[in-house]
Amino acid sequence: MFGLVLLAGIPVMFVTGLLSYAAYNPDLAAVNDQTPDKGWLGFYLFSWPTDPSWLYRLNQGVHVTLGIVLIPVLLAKLWSVIPRLFCWPPVRSPAQALERLSLLLLVGGALFEFITGVFNVQLHYVFPGSFYTLHFYGAWVFIGAFVVHVAFRIPVMLRALRGRRLRTELRTGTAGTVSEPPDDTGLVSPRPAPATISRRGALATVGAASLVLFAVTAGQSIGGWVRKTALLAPHGQEPGTGPNGFQINKTVGDVGIRPADIGPAWRLTVRGPGREAVLTLNQLRQLPQTGAALPIACVEGWSTPDQRWSGVRLTDLAALVGLHDDPPDVFVESVQRGGSFGSAVLRDNQVRDPRSLLALRVNGADLSPDHGYPARIIVPANPGVHNTKWVTRLTFGAAR
Repeated sequence: MFGLVLLAGIPVMFVTGLLSYAAYNPDLAAVNDQTPDKGWLGFYLFSWPTDPSWLYRLNQGVHVTLGIVLIPVLLAKLWSVIPRLFCWPPVRSPAQALERLSLLLLVGGALFEFITGVFNVQLHYVFPGSFYTLHFYGAWVFIGAFVVHVAFRIPVMLRALRGRRLRTELRTGTAGTVSEPPDDTGLVSPRPAPATISRRGALATVGAASLVLFAVTAGQSIGGWVRKTALLAPHGQEPGTGPNGFQINKTVGDVGIRPADIGPAWRLTVRGPGREAVLTLNQLRQLPQTGAALPIACVEGWSTPDQRWSGVRLTDLAALVGLHDDPPDVFVESVQRGGSFGSAVLRDNQVRDPRSLLALRVNGADLSPDHGYPARIIVPANPGVHNTKWVTRLTFGAAR
């Protein structure tokens, strides 16, 4: 049963992980994807869409929440097969050698992916390198071993499921629970002690643990008042109340932005083929302003409900440098110093969406410094990290 749940859940996590990778538009430029030597593992399926606007929010909510919910199932599964992990002699045939190698990669890959994923959700970056790169390669190692393991073990799982009716087991208490008959799997004790828990008790314990984790995790993806139930979400990231009182990841202090960087001397430079425009904040405010209700969703799984943003359409900024029809990709640069998230490239379909803005205000107020004052990018269905804050330069048509 634990294997069946993982067989259903892990492919969903892998697919949502691939979709999250696609949302970064990794083929556009190195600033979007800094994974070294990815080769064919970094295959790209399609241009990430802007509709529906909540697409990335849903994808990451499922990916992160499902991963946390599956932790008790994974631990119970590993507990149930511990004898198999330490059988002796470790290798008796070429086929078993392949299976043992797949087990090493499977167990190691699973623990690595789940542990690093939880650390990332908690914004606890203790990795010996980039989480993005480590999680990317770890996922491919894990899914490869998972496929091999399923190919070897699914007949055993199916026989076990056919051998006992679930309804019967759910009606059987501890007193009526007996050991499995001896077989060649290496999982059944030759001298079993009397049962101390029924099979329904084991299933209920693991199921209850998963439900508790769901209850204290899902709120960070749902947002709004439900976020208060997300006890496992990172806290201290909500800057009070008011128009700017919603979740952030990095403050101006975290990324080393000085008051002078976003003060009166700040300018926005817009570049196109052979043309350039330099605008003050007041000049930006005098351009036609557009509103859009859009969420922010981050790779860590948290998201906000729709906020009401207002600012200048990216298409209007492209028109300032002569790109009136079908503007191309845009390279967005921030005043943020250091790190890998001070810039991003947006695809042309994102630029052309009428809801894609260089936002100056949110919920009727100027952006706060922590939310990107004086100007930030907001694009529908875009990963939060690509909704660049503290924007200082837009370069159209020079992304690649």
